[in-house]
Amino acid sequence: MSNCTPAVSALTRRHFSGALVAAPWLASAALSPLAAQAATAAVGQAAPDFSAVDTAGKTHRLSDYKGKLVVLEWTNPGCPFVRKHYSGNMQSLQKEFTAKGVVWLAVNSTEAGSGDYLAPAKLAGWMAEKQGQPSATLMDESGQVGQLYGAKTTPHMYIISPQGQLLYAGGIDSIPSARVDDIKTATNYVRQGLTEALGGKPLSVASSRAYGCSVKYKDAA
Repeated sequence: MSNCTPAVSALTRRHFSGALVAAPWLASAALSPLAAQAATAAVGQAAPDFSAVDTAGKTHRLSDYKGKLVVLEWTNPGCPFVRKHYSGNMQSLQKEFTAKGVVWLAVNSTEAGSGDYLAPAKLAGWMAEKQGQPSATLMDESGQVGQLYGAKTTPHMYIISPQGQLLYAGGIDSIPSARVDDIKTATNYVRQGLTEALGGKPLSVASSRAYGCSVKYKDAA
């Protein structure tokens, strides 16, 4: 059983009918000063580039996917909120939008010393068991990618435009609970945002409150 610490980000939802407005997505105060300075992801601005190795040992760089919509999904199989959405909701989103050309990168920033940590082969096995269909599952044991984006919870979702602009940051949906039954009545901000982006429309919701377990980052030295 995971030692899950529920967390909800401090950002409130923003609605946009025209141009996107920058909304800085800062790292939590628990991170080191250096990490806080490194958290540069802001809605409406260029998404910070990064490279990370997936569970199969392949290196992925965000800039390699310029020209495509990209989803970043922070995950942790030990988290009840992640398990809620991997009851079928997350897999459905992955399947629907990768089929439409979206690149979907699941990111695990759980540090190796955590009880929730899964080595690459075990994480890949869990994803296969759940029939997840991300484009890749990235290992981020150092927490560098997570801190760069200010990821605070699992799940924590981001949408990046084909031009490399951060379009969305926040929760997967509008009901911050671990109850599977809430999925059907919640507004799914990721599905809504991707549908709008694929249709060439501005996102009606560009940021929302992320909810879930706190990311199990490596302690600052």
